[in-house]
Amino acid sequence: MAVITFAHRGARLVEPENTIPAFRAALDQGASGLETDVWLSVDGEVVCAHDPVVAKGLRRRKISSATAEELATYGIPRIADVYRELGSAYECSVDVKTAAAAVGLLEVARAHDALERLWVCSPDVALLRSLRDEKRVQLVHSERRTAIRAPLERHAYELAAAGIDAMNLHHTEWSAGLVSLFHRFEVKAFAWDTQEVRQLRAVLAMGIDAVYCDRPDRMVATVSEWVAE
Repeated sequence: MAVITFAHRGARLVEPENTIPAFRAALDQGASGLETDVWLSVDGEVVCAHDPVVAKGLRRRKISSATAEELATYGIPRIADVYRELGSAYECSVDVKTAAAAVGLLEVARAHDALERLWVCSPDVALLRSLRDEKRVQLVHSERRTAIRAPLERHAYELAAAGIDAMNLHHTEWSAGLVSLFHRFEVKAFAWDTQEVRQLRAVLAMGIDAVYCDRPDRMVATVSEWVAE
């Protein structure tokens, strides 16, 4: 599988983050994947936003107490809107903020025939395990290395045993040896916050499977140049 280029919250330097225009711009710039975060609105809709509270001017609203229609006035789309507007012909990495949002996300992706290219991310391994009955979805443990209590070889083994597909660490926490370790257990290695060319090239040299960047144009160009070398 080619290295996945995830546009972090879309092309967020071009359009407002986690919006359909930002996601569309990222795909137009050649990103093979989109990244977003999801919460559940008070009326049970899965919506795309990073923080639990959204703001517009002086107005602030807690996502969990607002309807999807109300949140739309803040520029917050439903994940169903993203699939309806942009289709599903791309990898989609989604950081689920609550267990209910995770369950709802799978329901929406299932309805849009998008499960095979959905990567559900969470620091909560138990939450990821609870989703494993859906065989088509990809599960990603996303965490800081310092928060992982077990030795990393043991952790890689446990992820593999639980059917979790990938480990997502900050790019500074990966090494070629660590990537190789996770690959030995058939767990993919993802690197987030790879903003600079030197950072992208460093993790590509390690054999990383996916990168996350705020600049899809830079990310896509760097990965393309690396592959061509």
